[in-house]
Amino acid sequence: MYFSAWANSAHPWTEVRDFATAVENMGWDGFWYADHYMPNTPDGEPIAGNFNECFSVLSALAATTSRMRLGSLVTPTTVNHPALIANRSATIDQISNGRFVLGMGAGWQINEHKAYGIELFDAKPRVDRFAEAIEIVKSLLSQERTTFNGEHFQITNAPCEPKPVQSPLPILVGTGGARMLRLTARFAEEWNTWGTPEVAGDVIQKLRIACEKEGRDPATVRTSVQPLFFLCASDEAVEKLRPLVPADRSVLGTPSQIVDAVGQYKELGFDEICVPDFTLGNSASERLDSYATFWNEVAVHFR
Repeated sequence: MYFSAWANSAHPWTEVRDFATAVENMGWDGFWYADHYMPNTPDGEPIAGNFNECFSVLSALAATTSRMRLGSLVTPTTVNHPALIANRSATIDQISNGRFVLGMGAGWQINEHKAYGIELFDAKPRVDRFAEAIEIVKSLLSQERTTFNGEHFQITNAPCEPKPVQSPLPILVGTGGARMLRLTARFAEEWNTWGTPEVAGDVIQKLRIACEKEGRDPATVRTSVQPLFFLCASDEAVEKLRPLVPADRSVLGTPSQIVDAVGQYKELGFDEICVPDFTLGNSASERLDSYATFWNEVAVHFR
């Protein structure tokens, strides 16, 4: 299996840079970064707080790392025009010498749309817009010129140069909805979801059904999953923490228990485990220690 790290967008740039360098040196396979402009809020109200812009950070990391894959989880097509998505993705792939993964989604975070006056749309037109955008992006990244006349986007004889190093540059879709899964099967190379093994297992089965409907071999879609990992020192610590965390997306345990959970993901057919740093320490040094523990006591069993 592959293992990738995910740094919180609130951390200072220098910390993110040093973190990415450290986990790359440990052996981690990839690095993901969220494409949002502020922390999420339950009531949809805008909130202050440092939050680094995704593609700026990934561009910098493309120049300061040398081996790991780098990707967005995920850029919303409500916020970003497909021409912008394609051109900056091609450029980052050039800077990184073919290590970029373009994560795309339909958009969901209410407060950033509200704050910046960007329409989120109802569910159907939002997915309609995404369907047009991913088709345009895929064409721009691979074809000499792109023309597209849709309801939401009109593209006329448009270039995207230079092309990415990778052919194709992998597009990842983060989704669990039925129609979005069909679009994943039609256009994407990779797919991502949240959840415990039980939750994620249900969704990966829906992806396979979507692939069958689209005539796509599910084995050709690279799959990744991220729960919130909580590394605990004892069984007592696990049980004390369990009622305090989101049940549908949290994996708690000692390193040996985390090994068992990762084994379940592997049996379900997941190719990659994404490990967010959100729950792995309150300081940069604590988080790095947690990633070292995860790598040396969990990931090592699957390499």
